[in-house]
Amino acid sequence: MSPTEALTPDVEALLARLNPPQQEAVTHGDGPLLIFAGAGSGKTRVLTARIAYLIATRRVWPDRLLAVTFTNKAAREMRSRVGDLVGEGADKMWVGTFHSTAVKVLRREAARIGIVPSFVIFDEDDTRAALKRVLDELRLDPKRYPIAGLSNAISQAKNELKRPEDYPNRSYHDEVVRRVYESYQDVLRRSGGLDFDDLIMKLVELFNTDEEALAKWRDRFRHVLVDEYQDTNRAQYVLVNLLAQEHRNVVVVGDDDQSIYRFRGADVRNILDFRKDYPDAHVVRLEQNYRSSQAILDAAYQVIRTNPERAEKRLWTSRAGGEKVMATQAYNEIEEAEFVADEIERLRKTEQRGYSDFAILYRTNAQSRSFEDVLARRRIPYRLVGGIRFWERREVKDVVAYLRFCFNPKDSLSFGRIVSVPSRKIGSVTVDAVSAFARESESDLLTLLADPARVPGLPRPAVEPLKKFRAQLESVRSVMGVLRPTELLDHVVEIMGLRQHYLDGTPQGEARIENINELRGLAESFDDRDPALGLEDFLAEVALVSDVDAYDENGEGVTLITLHMVKGLEF
Repeated sequence: MSPTEALTPDVEALLARLNPPQQEAVTHGDGPLLIFAGAGSGKTRVLTARIAYLIATRRVWPDRLLAVTFTNKAAREMRSRVGDLVGEGADKMWVGTFHSTAVKVLRREAARIGIVPSFVIFDEDDTRAALKRVLDELRLDPKRYPIAGLSNAISQAKNELKRPEDYPNRSYHDEVVRRVYESYQDVLRRSGGLDFDDLIMKLVELFNTDEEALAKWRDRFRHVLVDEYQDTNRAQYVLVNLLAQEHRNVVVVGDDDQSIYRFRGADVRNILDFRKDYPDAHVVRLEQNYRSSQAILDAAYQVIRTNPERAEKRLWTSRAGGEKVMATQAYNEIEEAEFVADEIERLRKTEQRGYSDFAILYRTNAQSRSFEDVLARRRIPYRLVGGIRFWERREVKDVVAYLRFCFNPKDSLSFGRIVSVPSRKIGSVTVDAVSAFARESESDLLTLLADPARVPGLPRPAVEPLKKFRAQLESVRSVMGVLRPTELLDHVVEIMGLRQHYLDGTPQGEARIENINELRGLAESFDDRDPALGLEDFLAEVALVSDVDAYDENGEGVTLITLHMVKGLEF
């Protein structure tokens, strides 16, 4: 810290609560900084304090800061904490995930990269539907070329910044993947859509091909801070370096011992080789743990220390001792689940624990079934994170698809979903004919529906229902610039008769209405957060939301969650 940098009382009090290595990281001057932050070492507090220090002491404008977090929930918490420390201006910071940050930049720079500003974001379901269409068009057997495998191959290629023409051609299977990849990108283009991996890839492409755009955003982000750097992939790594190469004020925080996303393309070498990329980088190790007992830390160290490629660090805590880690073997998954349930009930009685104090972690979602069965039978309340996801429920996707199509009438996937919800006597032959004509004419579907009779092969009885459908859609689009997302959602549900459609007199129908009401509540919370945000921002948040973002830490019940989703949570 420079002698000329006077500390504000709030920042001075904040620094007093940090240990020496944490203070060293927070008060680091200019230049690259690598923070090895072990589990439970207070890295979120350090990142937040670093940002507050830059704003309050170094006089960095909040909108010149880019902080990249692992989840949207972490971004909201960071913004709130910084706001508590520095007051006004925190809302101007760019804080978000790689994907949400990319969306904001691409919306502003769409014309430079040849995409529409109103692009929609394809989620996993959209990608599967698009790939199914591609397989039909290419007459490929989905049993021989499973959609899941093709989706993973394309995602991996994009994470490595490989376009279809860059895809390796080592076998006939590679050639098929390349053709599918190429056709899939064409479906995205015609629909005015980008998938998750496109968001980063397109932004890197923009910065690699447009020096003016790169210079503009380099100047904008004078300080770049990245959390969970050990879980970045090739595309994210390149993006960070493109933005930070000139001013070199880049802070990366992570722990190679916690790198668990290799299956998604994460490359732990990004953090291990940071000092090769920035030879003058200052390194700080946060090794004091505030979460666990020494017994747990020692057990974890004995496991991880055998990794020859790790950066050496050993966590310690002032909380000496602690219970030994218990390891037990069960005959099968049911016996295992019964043992866990017994332990939960035992600890509730002996230590007066609540059900929300417990979490059951497993490697894959499929492993939750035996635990669900046993907990339900024994009437132990539980919460399943990442099972049947709220955002994947039929009625939720229907309402979101209506909003998506009104926002972007080129979105043929959303059109195919909503055209028969509720039933309008419009069959699959009509949908196929309209979609095919839209592809051939490069026209958006709403313009085409103004005169559906000109669509070749369209059944005559479908003309009037399509015109009526268009009138309903135009009713929504006419108020898009006036109504907030919550009001637009209400308008869609009312105009389209969705409430009557789902209320079919069954308990399932009631549950669907409850889910629509839950969606409305989320839209209300979004509106209250920032009145300046509109439909495009709401749709982006919906597309990029994860199960952990929606997790309520104050909820009651044993938490069932995968090891990958549990990052950042405590029990």
